Amino acid sequence: MELTLWMQWYKLILEDFGFEKDDDELSAEILNNILNDIGFLTPQDIDIKDNVIVFGAGPSLKPNLTDLKNVDLDGFTLIAADGATTALLEEGIVPDIVVTDLDGRMNDIINANQQGALMVVHAHGNNREQVEKYTPKLVNIMGTTQSKPLSHVYNFGGFTDGDRCVFLAMALGAQVIVLSGMDFGKIVTHYSRPDQEDGPADLVKEKKLKWAKKLMEWATTNSQIHFFNISSGEEVSGVEVLDPADLSQL
Repeated sequence: MELTLWMQWYKLILEDFGFEKDDDELSAEILNNILNDIGFLTPQDIDIKDNVIVFGAGPSLKPNLTDLKNVDLDGFTLIAADGATTALLEEGIVPDIVVTDLDGRMNDIINANQQGALMVVHAHGNNREQVEKYTPKLVNIMGTTQSKPLSHVYNFGGFTDGDRCVFLAMALGAQVIVLSGMDFGKIVTHYSRPDQEDGPADLVKEKKLKWAKKLMEWATTNSQIHFFNISSGEEVSGVEVLDPADLSQL
């Protein structure tokens, strides 16, 4: 998504949630300064395959991972949205990339990073303390923001961890994007909120998922990328439902 267009989406999101742009920008500046000190990745440093699987932390994630045990995933770049990393590690899968705003189970995210997963760390107004605490513990990091980009902090578009995974894959040149655990429904799992049991989303989370779905549907109708969904959640316009067993045919 072009930055000028994303900023139109961003303005609407700020208004809807009552977020402060200044808070987002301060958090991004802190992340930028940390990366300047410890090192950083650029988009040119990250090579992905034509086929990408994006793992969200929705209720269908674990059933999807069970189905994928019989699928050769070597032909895919695996991108995990934050807490989905925990579910992948439980199945012995290390994602290639983790997109995180640092509110998942951080021991698992650090573990994945130590096993080779690249980190795409997102700074926003509500995670300044996490950015300061956890970013220096990570390696191979690219920074992102939902506000104005900085020298080491990029903006590819996207609002929640899940849809930001998709916009990242688009920016890096993916030709096929498969959605797994991207349900956009009203149930939140403990992978998404590590301090809670699985259960109904609160009003803020529900509204975030609605925005995520809107952004996904923009992506599917405004690119030449082929989108498939192996999740069992809400139908997403422009996304073809696919049996996991058929992934090997892509």
